[in-house]
Amino acid sequence: MTSDRVPTVLSIAGSDSGGGAGIQADLKAFARVGVHGMTAITAITAQNTRAVEKVELVSPNLVFCQILAIAEDMRADAIKIGMLGSPEIIDAVAVGLAYAGVALAPVVIDPVMVAESGAALIDNETKEALVAYLLPRSDVATPNIPEAQALTGLGKDASQEELARGVLELGPKAVVVTGGHSDAVVDVFYDGQELVEIPGERHPDGAAHGSGCTHSSSLAAYLALGRSPLAAAVGAREVTSEAVRDGLREIGWGPGPVDVFGLTRNRAATPN
Repeated sequence: MTSDRVPTVLSIAGSDSGGGAGIQADLKAFARVGVHGMTAITAITAQNTRAVEKVELVSPNLVFCQILAIAEDMRADAIKIGMLGSPEIIDAVAVGLAYAGVALAPVVIDPVMVAESGAALIDNETKEALVAYLLPRSDVATPNIPEAQALTGLGKDASQEELARGVLELGPKAVVVTGGHSDAVVDVFYDGQELVEIPGERHPDGAAHGSGCTHSSSLAAYLALGRSPLAAAVGAREVTSEAVRDGLREIGWGPGPVDVFGLTRNRAATPN
């Protein structure tokens, strides 16, 4: 192995057939930050910008085998976990993370619960398994405000700081409560010692489908590159804000996908 090896990140998540979120968003975010992306797909969805029309979960054994294949050959410098779908898949992931080659990699968990279209992606039993078996294994958890409320049981009056403290009590080493659902658009980072507000800009004309996946994947990629969790959270905020700003509003009739590559800007700058 040469010293110029490109860092790698494994995404354990579902597939979005519309290309806006899930595995598809993760791979684009990895490339944007400059790492090689690998995948263990947990679910196949039939969805577009308006709705998730059908979900079929991958068998837990196949999820485990995907993780094991990476562990046996390619190694992961960081791991991002998104949509899981069932307690059995969570168990397969937890066992997979114990294998050599991925056991020491930092883990970022995006507790995906609701799609941008509003479709529920997790039930109570699966949420309980996530809290019991994976959150304590994670280095950074990245819930948005509604997800943090659901995980902690705190009400809508709870501040982002209170939510961050509540999620940290569930076991992760650090928490970023993202602020896309707030007026202030501020992410709150907390690791038990530092409580840091990471400001951002609101882009009312942007497109946000896949923003949560992009944030958590970018954060994992920066961890793979050697950044601290706080520095990785700052970098992820910048990547995600730009992706929402440049989002592809003209694709589909619902919330358009984020754009980490600035496709529209780059196309406009390219001579015919």
